[in-house]
Amino acid sequence: MNDQVRETQPGRPRILLFSQRNIYEPSVWRCSFREFERILQEVDSVDVLAPKPTNWYGQGRRVAMRLGEFVNLPINPGIQPIKLEREYDLFVTVCEKMLDLLHLKAVKGLREKCKTTACWVFEFWVNSMASYKSCLEILSQFDYVIFSFVNNNPLRAIIKGQGQYLSGGIDTLRFCPYPNPPVRSIDVLSIGRRAPATHKALLRMANEEGKFYVYDTINSLEAYDLEEHRLLMANLAKRSRYFIVSPGKFDKPDETGGQSEFGFRYFEAAAPGAIMIGMRPPQNKEFDKIFDWPDAVIEVPFTSDEIVSVIRELDKEPDRQMKIRETNITRCLLNHDWVYRWETVLSLVGMQPLPLLENRKRRLRELAATVEEDFFQRKRS
Repeated sequence: MNDQVRETQPGRPRILLFSQRNIYEPSVWRCSFREFERILQEVDSVDVLAPKPTNWYGQGRRVAMRLGEFVNLPINPGIQPIKLEREYDLFVTVCEKMLDLLHLKAVKGLREKCKTTACWVFEFWVNSMASYKSCLEILSQFDYVIFSFVNNNPLRAIIKGQGQYLSGGIDTLRFCPYPNPPVRSIDVLSIGRRAPATHKALLRMANEEGKFYVYDTINSLEAYDLEEHRLLMANLAKRSRYFIVSPGKFDKPDETGGQSEFGFRYFEAAAPGAIMIGMRPPQNKEFDKIFDWPDAVIEVPFTSDEIVSVIRELDKEPDRQMKIRETNITRCLLNHDWVYRWETVLSLVGMQPLPLLENRKRRLRELAATVEEDFFQRKRS
């Protein structure tokens, strides 16, 4: 067996997962993808292919990117080449950005050894489409392409394989505060991008009222360890009353071209039962389907400093808060765990789930029942 393919189960695994983990880590934006990969290995029979970059990767990436702006001639940007030796039923890869596709040029024998191929792309801004000719050429070679951005019709028009929208997810077992919910000692949690006016208002609230407002103070995208970083984030979220949310790259209109998308932050807030509060939710049909319950997001205008008064009013309605928290937690447990996303992928490519997948779903249902029973008892008391 090639030493770059890591066996995760005995026997002959049916899935080959191409992971970007050795290329980008320890970048914190990789946390959600690393989480998905971990759960995939728990619920299916998977080998992991995680090649490393060569010493000249930085230069090679710049050359490959530049070339790809003009011609659809994808080249390996500097990833250690690997030749597949085993056969698999499905090859799957997760690409956070379109440029991640170039890394696949390092894999030899992909079509010969894998019956079906699927690629899951999470972020793409269509206004930059002309700059990714070589990447789009690679994308077109997949049997199935999964999009986690709603504005995907321009890509569907040029790919040869079947395309489908599928949102991101979350490890709800990690983020759920049950069965032993901690005290919500953090008043407001803010991670990543933030609106300046809202942030200043929350700082004043913290200074003048003694509220606990947790926010980023270091502008860094690297962690000591991604697993530790993810665990810390889950523990913070489970202890937070309010969690600031916003559409993807809301402060970068020149990059998004007006495309309104949403990322993992909404799941990271809802799964632990925090109350999502922030600017107007993404204006797309998929967001409304996924977060389709009342008070899913408490809206505060982007330029507004009224967030403190909104929080004060909500704090006067404990029953409303309780309902929001219960709904957020149970909806995520029953609908938005990564296991449901993988089940959808298997259905798309025509494969049956393994018993391990149903085992996780059963755990999620049992935990959701525990949450509902606890909130029922609270309402009666």
